[in-house]
Amino acid sequence: MNPTDTPQKNPRPDPEELRDLLEESFDDPATPGEMSTPEDASQSRGLQFLYDVPLQISVEVGRCKLLLKDLLEMGTGQIIELDKSADEPLDLYVNSRLIAKGKPVLVGDKFGIKLTEVISASDRIEKLG
Repeated sequence: MNPTDTPQKNPRPDPEELRDLLEESFDDPATPGEMSTPEDASQSRGLQFLYDVPLQISVEVGRCKLLLKDLLEMGTGQIIELDKSADEPLDLYVNSRLIAKGKPVLVGDKFGIKLTEVISASDRIEKLG
């Protein structure tokens, strides 16, 4: 079999085509009452191939810098002061990229985040480089 006859296992979409699709998807943000279902979006946007892409979601409370010496001396009960004040919003990251900010909430016995600001699509795409 010739290398040109070998089918590709995971063809990657063209980056420009993907960027155009993403820009189109975020051009007209919906209000909560108007949000479309994934089925509606797939029919109108052709983004079905992205729905099963796993995403890593994380929420950052704050940051600090420590010396290794101080880290090694820490024990149970140690308090670490972070750079954010208690009234500042938390940062929500998707695959290590800042996507939104929000306030912590309780969902049953688990933590959640109520979004207060979503980074604009154009800013997110611009940061992709």
